[in-house]
Amino acid sequence: MKLTLVYVMAALAEIAGCFAFWAWLRMGKSVAWLIPGMVSLAAFAWLLTLVPTDAAGRAYAAYGGIYIVASLLWLWIVERHAPDRWDLAGGVVCLAGASLILFAPRG
Repeated sequence: MKLTLVYVMAALAEIAGCFAFWAWLRMGKSVAWLIPGMVSLAAFAWLLTLVPTDAAGRAYAAYGGIYIVASLLWLWIVERHAPDRWDLAGGVVCLAGASLILFAPRG
């Protein structure tokens, strides 16, 4: 449960941080959006260090699936664009892959 929370919080922090840059560059928002954006991206990086694995690359790879699903939720909730069936199918495939990477028995 703690691992899921860390990944979800990391995904929200990364998406929010990247969205701040998107809002500034693509939506004409104030440059002040970059300050919370950078803080959010720093929080994202810190949160991934809390993943209980001995290999950073494995933590990042497994996170990728969570990030994709969180991005689709952001698309739907924040940007008000409903994911289509292909988005949803891709999200399921990515979560399955992330689960394999993170929870596979290692010898």
